[in-house]
Amino acid sequence: QTSMKNMERELVCPVCKEMYKQPLALPCTHNVCHVCASEVLLQHGHLYCDPTSEPTSPAATPSTRSPRLGRRAVPKPDRLDRLLKSGFGTYPGRKRGAVHPQTVSFPCPACQRDVDLGERGLGSLFRNLTLERVVERYRQTINISAAIMCQFCKPPQLEATKGCTECKSSFCNECFKLYHPWGTQKAQHEPTPPTLTFRPKGLMCPEHKEEVTHYCKTCQRLVCQLCRVRRTHTSHKITPVLSAYQALREKLTKSLAYILSSQDTVQTQIAELEETVKHTEV
Repeated sequence: QTSMKNMERELVCPVCKEMYKQPLALPCTHNVCHVCASEVLLQHGHLYCDPTSEPTSPAATPSTRSPRLGRRAVPKPDRLDRLLKSGFGTYPGRKRGAVHPQTVSFPCPACQRDVDLGERGLGSLFRNLTLERVVERYRQTINISAAIMCQFCKPPQLEATKGCTECKSSFCNECFKLYHPWGTQKAQHEPTPPTLTFRPKGLMCPEHKEEVTHYCKTCQRLVCQLCRVRRTHTSHKITPVLSAYQALREKLTKSLAYILSSQDTVQTQIAELEETVKHTEV
């Protein structure tokens, strides 16, 4: 158990503190998630050229490339020069206001050193496919070894086959039927794979199939981590989902309070109009 925990620590990204997703190998030999790396560069004033692209790798062929990520769209040099002369925007390899090409410096969160990525930025990095496969195999091993038992069976407990997010419990087949009787509200509960950590089912991004985490005020739509680093959202106002929810809820609450406060006045005016109509008909 201890060795497995030690191994799990080696498979965790130093930025997001979760298991690696599409890890990139940095020149200092440390690794970082693809999305995390692009976010770090954005925070340091570098506009990621095209987050839908993947790093160059001899193994990153169309068959191994993630289906949700497309090919790199390299901007034309003359267009970049025009943008830089006009003082508009940045791109990997250039800081805001820079006139000459600069190399991208990436602050490695593992060794606390500034790593030189060259002018191409993340485009010069290789995707660590070996580490990616190790993470996937580790996930499968954990799922197989950690059997989840039914929480409602009388001893001896049977292994759980279904989970319920609404009930926040795991069931065997018989217990699931027993606690979700036909014709009741619970019968509408959707079964999920059994788990010990139930969390509410979040909304998913229709484009990237990732859970949405932020809200773009400019587009007035929910966005996931991959949407955030797209060029289309570069100058947009993006806030966390919770902040946007609280702000919109407060606005709706005020609007609703105003409507309810003026309800009596409106009803009185309607009654007066109806009386006028009757008088006119007579």
